[in-house]
Amino acid sequence: MDKGNSAAVDHDRIYRTYRSRILNLCRLLLRDPDEAEDVAQEVFLRAFERLISQEPPEVWEAWLVRVAVNACRDRQRSGWWKSRRKQGDLDELATWVSRSVEDEARSREWHANLWRKLRALNNKQRNVFVLRYVEGWSTNEVAQALGLSEAGVKTHLFRAVRQLRKAIER
Repeated sequence: MDKGNSAAVDHDRIYRTYRSRILNLCRLLLRDPDEAEDVAQEVFLRAFERLISQEPPEVWEAWLVRVAVNACRDRQRSGWWKSRRKQGDLDELATWVSRSVEDEARSREWHANLWRKLRALNNKQRNVFVLRYVEGWSTNEVAQALGLSEAGVKTHLFRAVRQLRKAIER
């Protein structure tokens, strides 16, 4: 089997294994399902290019997550994105994320308040919150991925949690 066919087979396996994880992460970070789909496709295109031209990473999942986070950040920083200011619908992700929330039996109203607050967070707060609590990254890893100091991560995380806590307490 030549390198091109081998890379295609490997890429197909990687795509099938990690597609839903990368897509869900992009949806959480971008708040827009269509944009998330586009960014996820870009991530897997980069993975295919990596398979053909370079040594593959030791841990594909970690590499894909980092590429996805950076691609989402690039999209958020673009002038086009900033001019849109579209609030994507995260309600479709409630099922996916609710598995990570301790009490799945909470009311729909409670979830709706929480999602409204999550959507209302600014990009940095939302990115920090998702990477730290949904993805389980350390403060140092979040800081490196987002180009922030550890103190900056803690500040954004504190503010995000405070706003989300207000939604929960209501």
